[in-house]
Amino acid sequence: MRDWKAAGPAPRDVDEALWRRFRGAQDAFFGARDAANSQLDAEFAANAEVKEQILVEAEALVPVQDLEAAKRTFRDLAERWDAAGKVPRERMKDLEGRMRRVEQALRGVEDEQWRRSDPEKSARANDVITKLESAIAEVEAELEQARAAGNQKKVTELEGNLASRQMFLDAARRASADFG
Repeated sequence: MRDWKAAGPAPRDVDEALWRRFRGAQDAFFGARDAANSQLDAEFAANAEVKEQILVEAEALVPVQDLEAAKRTFRDLAERWDAAGKVPRERMKDLEGRMRRVEQALRGVEDEQWRRSDPEKSARANDVITKLESAIAEVEAELEQARAAGNQKKVTELEGNLASRQMFLDAARRASADFG
């Protein structure tokens, strides 16, 4: 069509005949394309039905009870999903979005489990606990010395320090429990 317009007009008596021939060829082309697209749409509609059935199985995995079993099942479903083929364009976004939500739910559970069992974070948390316990022991020793010496100002200061460190230790223990 771009080339037709770029060629410019022909003499009036020839232009009309040329236009009819060109328009006929255009109609034949677009008619054949529409027929081929209709056939594809019918095939794709069947694929969409297959994917709908797969989605029912996939969505049943959420909420995740057994992560490893859910991951295995999801991998099998994903293979069937890919094998099902293309779907009509107007259904693609909805179907893909639903499958992606299931995948994200599985990843979320997996990420949460990793976060809770990350050995590096667990080691850091345990190191913090050990250091705090050591610091508390030192403060308790200083506190006993201050009490024995009758230094009430030092006792008050050390008791506040001890309470603060004990709060940090309790928080560190709670955080460490998340990794166990």
